[in-house]
Amino acid sequence: MSGATLARRVAFETLRGVHESDAYANLLLPKEIRLAGLSTADAGLATELTYGTLRRQGTYDAIIADAAGRPVEDIDPPVLDALRLGVHQLLSTRVASHAAVNESVSLARSAVGQSAAGFVNAVLRRVSRETPGTWMERITSAARSDDERLALAHAHPVWVIRAFRRALAAEGRADELEQLLAADNVSPQVTMTALPGLADIPADAQRTPYSPYGFRLGGGAPDTMIAEAGGRVRVQDEGSQLAALALVGATPVQAGERWLDLCAGPGGKTAILAAEALARGAHIDANEPSGNRARLVRDSVAGVPLDVPVSQRDGRDRALTAAGQYDRVLVDAPCTGLGALRRRPEARWRKSPSDVPELTDLQLGLAKAAVQALRPGGILAYVTCSPHLAETAAIGAELLREFGDGLEELDARAVVTSVSRTPLDLPAQLDGSGRAQLWPHRHGTDAMSITLLRRR
Repeated sequence: MSGATLARRVAFETLRGVHESDAYANLLLPKEIRLAGLSTADAGLATELTYGTLRRQGTYDAIIADAAGRPVEDIDPPVLDALRLGVHQLLSTRVASHAAVNESVSLARSAVGQSAAGFVNAVLRRVSRETPGTWMERITSAARSDDERLALAHAHPVWVIRAFRRALAAEGRADELEQLLAADNVSPQVTMTALPGLADIPADAQRTPYSPYGFRLGGGAPDTMIAEAGGRVRVQDEGSQLAALALVGATPVQAGERWLDLCAGPGGKTAILAAEALARGAHIDANEPSGNRARLVRDSVAGVPLDVPVSQRDGRDRALTAAGQYDRVLVDAPCTGLGALRRRPEARWRKSPSDVPELTDLQLGLAKAAVQALRPGGILAYVTCSPHLAETAAIGAELLREFGDGLEELDARAVVTSVSRTPLDLPAQLDGSGRAQLWPHRHGTDAMSITLLRRR
């Protein structure tokens, strides 16, 4: 079996895991690559095939339905994944058409049997007879609304497009919607952080524009550097770095402060906070209810020579039983993850509007409890990797309403700018809040929302 054939099989098995078992591609794919023993080049092919197929799944499904003459819901799931993989190669890569068709037929045959081979062959050959532009014109011309047209053209569900438009409009930037959708479909660069005071940015690395501790490598995988650094260098989105630094930079740190990372998993922000706490004479606790994620938090802070206790409790209970004990609390709240669709493309197809109310109830509960854990003058950083206004602006507004004069909002945009290496384009929120919103298309980061509140 050639390396390219093996790479396609790895991509196919990862797609099956994502769709059959709700696996996360970013966790499953590296395991499949290791098990297959792929070379660096073939691992790159498997990665592109997997993520490219997942990103544009909605668009490919519309094309498959047209070419097959039936709804994709009527196609066996393994056959559908083989078709998606084949359509991606035909329309979005330089893979030869015959290879894309023949290899996809083989994958379907091995998964379902000979009965699927003829069907997959016929559908993909029909797809291959038209150009990508022709297919896009064909499916978008059948759209029933402008939002549906955008959904097909940019492979985002309609409800996500509407949520993004509202979030951009809250800054007076609704005209940036298509730029944002396009940015979500571009593979993000691997961004790293050197923990402050504990690791240096390599001299030959490219500094990130905003985080003072962020950098990108010129080439090659970062695994060797990470292993040699003993946990003091790690992969981390620049927006995530800025969110942690905003909590530290909101007000001058006094020696002896106590900090709490209430929703710490997987631990990237915790590691930065721990390094900053070490440098500034502060103490930090972490909490993560999930056992697996709590282990990741412990691994993340292992390279910091500071005792960082990690509890495993419901964050609401953890905060309420520590009333008035902390000077700074980070609530990196569980959310829809709509801000990280570049890195987790399957999330756009998994989430639905019905997920939002349950998440916002949890987010508000965590944030309210976190306020109670603050000492007078203490700072809360409420952070989500989502721009959805129900998960961001609405939570901040409800906290201010709930606590009245006992809570005041800080200007998060000014704070983020103060910790950044260079100025950021952070327009004012039209609701008058101080919330800072980062964007993939504007900043090259995940769409991280940062709200800073101080207990009076």
